[in-house]
Amino acid sequence: MKVLVVGQGGREHAILWQIKKSEKVKKLYCAPGNGGTTSIAENVPIRPDDISGLLDFCAKEKIDLTVVGPEIPLALGIVDSFQERDLRIFGPTKAAARLEASKVFTKELCDDENIPTAWFEIFTDVKKAKDFIKSKGAPIVIKADGLAAGKGVVVAKDIDEALDAVDEILVKKAFGSSGERLIAEEYLEGEEASVIVVSDGENIVPLASSQDHKRIFDRDEGPNTGGMGAYSPAPVVTDKVFNDTVSKIIKPAISGMKRKGITFKGVLYAGVMVTKSGPKLLEFNARFGDPETQAIFPRLDSDLLELMNLSIDGSLKNYELKWSKKACVCVVMASGGYPGKYEKGKEIHGLERAGGLNDAFVFHAGTRLENDKILTDGGRVLNVIGLGDGIRKAIDKTYEACGVIKFDGMHYRKDIGYRALERTKTVNRKP
Repeated sequence: MKVLVVGQGGREHAILWQIKKSEKVKKLYCAPGNGGTTSIAENVPIRPDDISGLLDFCAKEKIDLTVVGPEIPLALGIVDSFQERDLRIFGPTKAAARLEASKVFTKELCDDENIPTAWFEIFTDVKKAKDFIKSKGAPIVIKADGLAAGKGVVVAKDIDEALDAVDEILVKKAFGSSGERLIAEEYLEGEEASVIVVSDGENIVPLASSQDHKRIFDRDEGPNTGGMGAYSPAPVVTDKVFNDTVSKIIKPAISGMKRKGITFKGVLYAGVMVTKSGPKLLEFNARFGDPETQAIFPRLDSDLLELMNLSIDGSLKNYELKWSKKACVCVVMASGGYPGKYEKGKEIHGLERAGGLNDAFVFHAGTRLENDKILTDGGRVLNVIGLGDGIRKAIDKTYEACGVIKFDGMHYRKDIGYRALERTKTVNRKP
């Protein structure tokens, strides 16, 4: 098969790396790819949001399967456009991707299907939003309705921070059209985790559990980012938490969508808060997580390409994935200044040495290949991965690999996986 992966981040590098293991793969392409994907795929200079360009490329090159990494092309309807041209593609339709593209849509679905989530109110009027916030007090969570690259959520610890968030979203239009509506919702106490499944519209196949680290600094301090690291499995996801998430959150969402006339095929990612009363939905994503994917796929012992094809064909019933018992940790190495302004074009050293370590990998994100040198080309630059027998050894392996990589201005968290270490060993948990 000839396979195209759409996207240019660490998630897409990890997807390519896993798909390449399949005996069915003849040729891999990545659009537009990065400095690392060139080692396993042919980079194609087409933007993820250039739907017509991607369509023409796939038709010309007779691509057998297109896999969509990021959320924007899904929200734009890339799957619908490909299906109209009888081109095979893995991912949800534009209507199904609204579970991620519109937080308001998701909250209203939660109401309809009794999916446990935080209480919420929806606003377009600045004064009404601020009056509501003042009446509720803090902490409180403020969210832009639409896509904002993981940065449209403010967990306000005091009223002033919440009111500033309203101004940023509704007045200053910091997120453009994604901020035409705003959600003010309950601040949930607990520990976050990610439960990701692949659906064929009727059946689901779960991936291994994981936990992301959103904040830029150690001990979850500082502003939110697209994700500074992840690990798998997540000890907080016990069998009960997993089963409750699937039965009370994921399956009701898929069946609720079907009642609306929308078949959900592809990846459904439930970000949940594990509270004292059980898991509650924070958000849905309609694609593989980033950086969760980079921590999950090195543990996958099954054929990812087969999983995707079965999803498209509606044939996931009774299908199960096989997993390594090893733990996996992903640390994101970022450019100086991220998530604010940062410079590009810094040469990266030590990649071969890091990748040569046993049970260590490097997935590229914001990099480019220029004159046989790998240069920084984004905010989140590299995903450094380590496997180990248990979370402690996986953490040690990952930071061993981090220690040999250098580029000007780089920074990364030194505590990825700390929550897993703080938890007592849990025997009864999902892989």
